[in-house]
Amino acid sequence: MWWLYLDESGDLGFDFVNAKPSEFFTVCILATSSRETNRQFRYAVKKTLKRKLNHKPKTKRMVEELKATHTSLAVKEYALGLLEDHRFGIYALTLNKKRLFSRLAEDKERVYNYVSRLVIDQIPFEKASDGIHLTIDRSKGPRRIWEFNEYLSHQLEGRIDPSVSLVIEHVDSKCSAGVQFADLFAWGIFQKYEKSDSSWCQAFARRVVYDQQYL
Repeated sequence: MWWLYLDESGDLGFDFVNAKPSEFFTVCILATSSRETNRQFRYAVKKTLKRKLNHKPKTKRMVEELKATHTSLAVKEYALGLLEDHRFGIYALTLNKKRLFSRLAEDKERVYNYVSRLVIDQIPFEKASDGIHLTIDRSKGPRRIWEFNEYLSHQLEGRIDPSVSLVIEHVDSKCSAGVQFADLFAWGIFQKYEKSDSSWCQAFARRVVYDQQYL
């Protein structure tokens, strides 16, 4: 069984004249074929929230999830440390938006779907024997979700044994520890390209299986 968690960092804005969009856009997938590791994602998030973010008795506002932009490097490293003895891999592709053809820049959903597929292509699904479960941070409407699921399903059909089930689920990130970790890793890789800041990325570098720039 493969468990995959997909999230992104950066934006798909392309107006570099009148606005200030990011120069890069990163899609990241956290992958594991270990049931124990998949359980550990949940334990690690729960423990990090309890010990590091909601530990004060008079906390006025409880933190409900780990978000890269609101979490210090020390807390990120603590959460990562709880996964030390567990098997997982990180796959990421970062788009250089300024090099994208202008006609494609107008179709953001197509760009998002295509970059996501390029990342997924790097994962050895051929080894899957009983199922693949892909969980994504829910940010699309019903129609876009259907289009994304259909696109990926068709692309993966030729790589997956017909007996292997494929489930694609879009959820609120608060409900998925795996998606929260994917967010942390996506942000770290994005910062390396966007800000030349590898401070967080270096902490999980040995877990990175694939990290490339597109265009």
